[in-house]
Amino acid sequence: MKFVYRFIFFSISIILLSNCAKTGNPEGGPKDEDAPLFVTADPPYETINFNEDEIRLNFDEYIKLKDLTKQLIVSPPLKSPLVVTPQSTASKFLKLSILDTLQENTTYIINFGNAIEDNNEGNKLESFKYVFSTGNYIDSLKSSGSVKDAYLDEKPKNTSVLLYKIDSAFNDSIVFKNKPNYVTNTLDTTIFNLTNLKKGKYLMIALKETNSDYLFNPTEDKIGFYPDTISLPRDSIIKNPITIFKQTTPYKFKRAYEISKGKIAFGYEGEQPKDLKIKITSDTPEGFKSISKFEIDKDSLNYWYTPFEADSLNFIVTNKEFIDTLTVKLRKKKIDTLILKPTVSSSLHFRDTFFINASNPIVKIDTSKISLIDKDTLAVPFSSFLSKKENKIGFLFDKKPQDKYQLKILPESIYDIYEHKNDTLNFKFSTSEIEDYGRITVDINNETGENLIIELLEGKDKDNLINRKFITGSEQIRYDLLQPKTYYIRAIIDNNKNNKWDTGNYLLKRQPEEIIYFPQELKLRANYYLDGNIFTVKKNN
Repeated sequence: MKFVYRFIFFSISIILLSNCAKTGNPEGGPKDEDAPLFVTADPPYETINFNEDEIRLNFDEYIKLKDLTKQLIVSPPLKSPLVVTPQSTASKFLKLSILDTLQENTTYIINFGNAIEDNNEGNKLESFKYVFSTGNYIDSLKSSGSVKDAYLDEKPKNTSVLLYKIDSAFNDSIVFKNKPNYVTNTLDTTIFNLTNLKKGKYLMIALKETNSDYLFNPTEDKIGFYPDTISLPRDSIIKNPITIFKQTTPYKFKRAYEISKGKIAFGYEGEQPKDLKIKITSDTPEGFKSISKFEIDKDSLNYWYTPFEADSLNFIVTNKEFIDTLTVKLRKKKIDTLILKPTVSSSLHFRDTFFINASNPIVKIDTSKISLIDKDTLAVPFSSFLSKKENKIGFLFDKKPQDKYQLKILPESIYDIYEHKNDTLNFKFSTSEIEDYGRITVDINNETGENLIIELLEGKDKDNLINRKFITGSEQIRYDLLQPKTYYIRAIIDNNKNNKWDTGNYLLKRQPEEIIYFPQELKLRANYYLDGNIFTVKKNN
């Protein structure tokens, strides 16, 4: 009998252990694809005469929060953030603690976006919101629309859209100082939906922010504004997208500092100043030289000078509109060496110029010590020039297909501002066959009545400018000798005819100049002509 009891006990133990080891869905069972469900709330959803400081939301299964800080939007905004718990563990409920004194007779929307998902499979409870009112009714008006970027051909996701009530206290500077009356966010799309709005007139603003404080910071944020007053319930659908842009702020001198011996950076904020002049007011020795150039893609102007013994230097920074005086302390002991590097490694394309980048400004070139020969060792005539904007030397010559070139630069051919000279340099490069290139032809049908700037672009972000052309009417443009790549074309409507794109200005109520992209990618193959492209340009705004 003992044997029988032991056998039964052993068998039951194995079954129990086997069952304990199997968790989750049975093998082959259906995957949970259902989002969690909101069950009840205390106080209930759409409560009126709300006077609580805590809310409990209950769900039908264990949920977790993801990207809550990015997804959670409270409208109207609270001065102190809403406290949501628990955040680090799964739970069947959420507790919301309100630390602010709520406004009277106001409908509040707590929008979780897509932050709530089930604990196991990550199924999202999309666009979940909790609504209540401190008054005796729930506001129910709506307004929806979309946003777009003024300059980039991309979707400006996660953009805030704000409404400011136009009343006796309203002025245009409110966007810099005050929180909006209503706020929503486009999240992962470019579409916005403002709900539970009160009847009235409003200013509508779109902000692409860095701080998410719903205040416009011109040095950091992008802004867009609807040009007309929003009147509810009339403007429930905004037909034209709100265009966001990076506003150019006025020039403001920031600081000057020594980078290396003989080189000072003059930093600034805002728009790059025109005709900026750097004048040294300290006594300088005979033969003193200086060169200044704006640094590409940075808000600074570099100033190189022939160094001499001094503890500090005094400067006046001027143009037609401002004057700044300053002193720069000198502590650096080492002068930057002269480094010369070509812009191409082995292949020079027909549309390109052969450049040599220099680490320091070049002041003298002795071309008698420079020679260019082809694959037959025949001398190739060339001319050289110094770039006005960058520290580089350009070489111009008649390029031939499928040829090889060698640029020989003997010592002491190139001098920089510090009297540094080059050693022997030898650069080899070649050209391709004409058949290795392609051609794009596009007929521009200008229906705007304005001047156009037509730009040919390439690159993943469409940020590499290949060609720019200015036209006043309709015409055909042909791009020859293009490398096999994917290209894009855009048209800038140049309203003020200054041959550049101008951004907008919120306080001046000036929209940015409109940019229209050709809708098709132009995928070019070698020895291929992409002709017959028709680009009709007309105003959308």
